[in-house]
Amino acid sequence: MDNDEGPPRRLRALPSRLTNQAALAANRIVDRALAEAGVRRYHYALLAASEEYGPSSQAALGRRTGIDRSDMVATVNDLAERRLLKRAPDPEDRRRNIVSITAEGRRELTHLDGLLAAAQEEFLAPLGAADRRILTDLLTRLADHHGGRHD
Repeated sequence: MDNDEGPPRRLRALPSRLTNQAALAANRIVDRALAEAGVRRYHYALLAASEEYGPSSQAALGRRTGIDRSDMVATVNDLAERRLLKRAPDPEDRRRNIVSITAEGRRELTHLDGLLAAAQEEFLAPLGAADRRILTDLLTRLADHHGGRHD
């Protein structure tokens, strides 16, 4: 006889499983919010890193964001075509490019920040402010302990 009571208690009690389920929900919410603006997480990560760190090589941006080299090229190309980032040869090493955010890219980043703030609100809706701070602290500690980059 089928029983629709959900997963077994053993599974419901595993923090790793619960974290994964929450992450899947968060990813769906964030992906949907970014899709409204026609972008993906890599786009947001590159714009945020470019704004925070200033002009950087593609390799440095890749290290800061955890974006693979092949994905980095495609994402920079896409953002450059949209005039959100600009690429220029590095005057010290012509073999590499320096990437920087444009004024239009800054405006887009502000817009995306608003979309992501709303996505965070949706994801964290069942939690009050204190619980949100505690959750963020706990997740940060776990990520730091396990070598996370907070991507």
